[in-house]
Amino acid sequence: MALRKAARHTGPGYDLGANVITFEEALEAAPVIAILRGLEPEQAGAVGAVLFEAGIRIIEVPLNSPRPLQSIAMLAKALGERAVIGAGTVLSAQAVRDVDRAGGRLIVAPNTDERVIAETKKLGLVSLPGFFTPTEAFQALEAGADYLKLFPGDAVQPKVVGALRAVLPPEAGIVVTGGVGVGNIAEFFAAGAMAVAVGSSIFKPGKPVERIGADAADLIAAWKTGKAA
Repeated sequence: MALRKAARHTGPGYDLGANVITFEEALEAAPVIAILRGLEPEQAGAVGAVLFEAGIRIIEVPLNSPRPLQSIAMLAKALGERAVIGAGTVLSAQAVRDVDRAGGRLIVAPNTDERVIAETKKLGLVSLPGFFTPTEAFQALEAGADYLKLFPGDAVQPKVVGALRAVLPPEAGIVVTGGVGVGNIAEFFAAGAMAVAVGSSIFKPGKPVERIGADAADLIAAWKTGKAA
């Protein structure tokens, strides 16, 4: 499935270099978004490093984490040109502006809020709103969303992704979020998912950094195995 090219970031929070990785390039490298809910800023550098080493190129820090904007800023400074750093649980236009100033380039929401989508696109960021029904999916696309977050993913079977793909525009990539792990990641991609977003299978507060890296590497290996099958 061809990817829709999201606009390059042009906001004040991030100075794009000539070789900065785009969201689409990051997806092509590995279609896995690491969700770091509960991340402390003091951990951000070390966690970001092991995730990058494992092959992950997209990292999301939910805004209900401790001092999330600080973590986003630290990750953006350390990995910003080599990875796409963004925020999750973004619920207002002001939050979009805050993430932009921190250097985030991806705005992820659990819901479809036209105000959040509009502000995201105004600032040149990548919009990934949440949906659960076809009605919400089409509303998000009409509002300007770049891609769609199917949430909660642990409430659906992979065949649901296939059914949605049959009615959504070809460029409307679906990111399955929640309930994805080593055991089922290949099934979701086989059904037509563009990417998956994974939280607790990779990261939990207090989890040793080495284990985070190892679990991320296992997930990437499972995706590659499924891709080759």
